[in-house]
Amino acid sequence: MERTLKSLAKEAKMRMKRGFWAECSEQLDNERKKAKECGINESKMERYFTQKVTTQIRGEKADEFYLKVRDLLLTEGEVSDAIGRLTDKEYYSTLSYSEKQRYSLDLSERYLRALERFKREYEFEYKSAGRELHGK
Repeated sequence: MERTLKSLAKEAKMRMKRGFWAECSEQLDNERKKAKECGINESKMERYFTQKVTTQIRGEKADEFYLKVRDLLLTEGEVSDAIGRLTDKEYYSTLSYSEKQRYSLDLSERYLRALERFKREYEFEYKSAGRELHGK
């Protein structure tokens, strides 16, 4: 569904009416305090928070692949066979040798991006909440 300028303006007006920005400001202050207590760089946390709010406003949904990677990392940490665990075995079995190579390379690249994202989010979402990764 394409969002029109009119619908975007309507959404912005509703955010203002419902006190969205006041809540964001309050939440940002709380996150700043947590970051300071945990020794996390406050400006990095603010950039992360801003990106998170922007994603929320845009209505973007979490990527399914990223969610699988995140769950794997939270439950078992970084494992040596992550690509194998993330491979769609049924689909993989239908591919030719060269297609399998391309699929594995693409999956590796996606995994590395998801791992990078997780590490950024972990610093702000999990570490400041006092939760540690499995295996650490």
